[in-house]
Amino acid sequence: MVATTSQSQLAAIATKLADMRTLQDLMLENERMLMSACSRDEKVAERLKDMLEDDQKNIEAIAEAQSKLGIQAQADSKTTEMVQKLRQMMGSDELNLYEKAMQHEALKHQLVMTGLTVHKAAQTAGGDLEETIDPINKANFRNRAHQEQLKGIILLLGTRELVGKDPDDGVWAQAEDAIAALKGAFGGITE
Repeated sequence: MVATTSQSQLAAIATKLADMRTLQDLMLENERMLMSACSRDEKVAERLKDMLEDDQKNIEAIAEAQSKLGIQAQADSKTTEMVQKLRQMMGSDELNLYEKAMQHEALKHQLVMTGLTVHKAAQTAGGDLEETIDPINKANFRNRAHQEQLKGIILLLGTRELVGKDPDDGVWAQAEDAIAALKGAFGGITE
């Protein structure tokens, strides 16, 4: 256990890891729902399937960091409440497919920023905490890459909704270029 980090700091990080787990669980639910709704679109369904597989790995990475930290915590009540509201919205007809994809990307952004904040806090605290939290770095990278893929999905669904036609395939190329740039920036933590 980390000697230089106070118990309250460790508890705060444990809560953020629990928040990440709660958000990551919702990611899986959303991706299953979106895959079903987009089953006729092979490119979108395949990207969502890949995200689902990655997000299952992310659950394992978060669980590993929680185990290494050695402090179990519950997700913050605000996070739990937000997840319940989003779960209800995503499962209803209140949003169209484009709007559901937008909500999913916004949630993915929140997950990325939470993960990056936990990583930065561990770096700042020093000691062994950075190594303890290290498993979430791969989850952070995968989630960030998903954001780029979701941008392509959102552009496709939004264009279809607005004009009834698909945009050119350049939206997928843009996403792949962004992911390649991320791989270069993240270096050794990519798989």
